[in-house]
Amino acid sequence: MFHHSSKLQYPVKVDKPNPQFAMLLQQAIGGIEGEIRVAMQYFFQAMGARGDDRIRDMLMSTATEELSHIEMLGHAVALNLEGAPVSYQEETAKDPVMNAILGGANPRHLLSSGLSAMPVNANGVPFDMSHVYATGNIGADMMANVAAESGGRVLATRLYNWTDDHGMKDFLSFLIARDTYHQQQWLAIIEELGGMQAQLPIPNSTPEEHEATEHSYYYLNTLLDKDAPKGRWGEGPSLDGRSQYSIKNTPEPLGQEPSLGGAKPNSGAQTDQVDPAK
Repeated sequence: MFHHSSKLQYPVKVDKPNPQFAMLLQQAIGGIEGEIRVAMQYFFQAMGARGDDRIRDMLMSTATEELSHIEMLGHAVALNLEGAPVSYQEETAKDPVMNAILGGANPRHLLSSGLSAMPVNANGVPFDMSHVYATGNIGADMMANVAAESGGRVLATRLYNWTDDHGMKDFLSFLIARDTYHQQQWLAIIEELGGMQAQLPIPNSTPEEHEATEHSYYYLNTLLDKDAPKGRWGEGPSLDGRSQYSIKNTPEPLGQEPSLGGAKPNSGAQTDQVDPAK
C-alpha cells in the first residue's frame, strides 16, 4: 500500500518559464539517468529482495522517494511551459515562450501533453524499462544502484549548470544532494556486508571449482602497438583478496578456429553450404 501527500517533497519554483529547459528536464524524468529508471529499479529490487528484510525496506522506501522526485520534476516541466500559447493565432512573434518552442523545445509538450510533463527523455523517446536492473543478488544490485545514482547526479549537475533560473537551481541543488546520499546509502550496505573484499566476486556464492581461476586475475592487453596500461589493475593483491593481479601483454589465443561444417538440408541454405565437399 502506498500513501501520498498533496505537498511536494521540496519546493519547486520557476522564476521565468523556459520551454527549452522543460525539454532538458525530461531527461531527468524519462532518460536512462532519470527518476523513472531508479524508482522502478529499486521497486523491482525490493520485490525480489531475499535475506535481510532491512534492505528490502530501504529499497522500497527509496523507490517511493524517487516517485516523489518524478512528481517534482513533472511540476517543474509544467511551470517551465507556463504561458506557452496553444495556437499561431496568438501573438507568437511577441511571445518569448512560443519563440522558444519554435527555437528547439519539444513540440510534443504542445501537441501531446497539453503543456505538461511526459514519461519520455529529452528527445521525446518513451522510457521502456530496458535500463532497470534487478538481479536478485544484493551485491550486484547495490553496485548497479551506485552507478545509477552517479549518472543521475551527473545529469542533475549538468542541468544546474545549464540554467540561470534561481528557482530551478534551488530545486536541482536538492536533487544533487539526495543523489549524494543515495550513492553512499547503497555503498553503506556493501560496507555492512563486509566491504568489497567480502562481496567480490559477485556472486560470492559461486563455488571456486566452477571457475577457471587461472584466468580470473590477469589484464588482457589486446593493443597491437602498445604495451598494456600500467596501474592497480595489473599488479598487487586482487580486491577480493584471493589472488594477485598480472598482465598478459602479448596474449596467444587458446581456442580453435571456428568451423560449423555443412548446413542441414531444407534449411534454406545454398547447395554448396549443405554439402561443402562438392
